[in-house]
Amino acid sequence: MKTFEIVLTKSYLVRVTAENHADASQLVELFTGDIQDISTENDRKNLNFTIQNIDCKVNEAMECKEI
Repeated sequence: MKTFEIVLTKSYLVRVTAENHADASQLVELFTGDIQDISTENDRKNLNFTIQNIDCKVNEAMECKEI
């Protein structure tokens, strides 16, 4: 088997409810995984937010090289 390094770019459109713009941006960065909400019920309750939807818009291998 050969080994490869790949630059993988993913972009998501995320809909979230939060107290303000700064919180929304920070919470989405912190609590989104690979096309899933990784926050816990306690996170959502304590930080007062809900991630409503995550839609992957780009999933593209940009560069691939054998190492």
